[in-house]
Amino acid sequence: MYAVIETGGKQYKVREGDVVFLERLQAESGSEVVFDKVLAISGDGIMSFGTPYLTDKSVRGKVLNHGRDRKIVVFKYKAKKGYRRKQGHRQPHTKVQIEEINS
Repeated sequence: MYAVIETGGKQYKVREGDVVFLERLQAESGSEVVFDKVLAISGDGIMSFGTPYLTDKSVRGKVLNHGRDRKIVVFKYKAKKGYRRKQGHRQPHTKVQIEEINS
């Protein structure tokens, strides 16, 4: 059984027991989080789709910790003009373990 959820403007395909890295959530480590924006659920050979979301369906997970991704380098330049800018960025994320898919 799997579900497709939406959080942080992105869609994720999750199964029970999965550990996923999501966009930063406003929840403390160890707390429970419920995702009610469920786009689709598949289980027992039956696929259900929402328009845009399924009602009375949710996915429950546990926040493991918060962190930041690897650094990416943003380098801008203009040829022959002496314009160069180097900047780094680390995107914040939340590590969540999916515990239950309520279907």
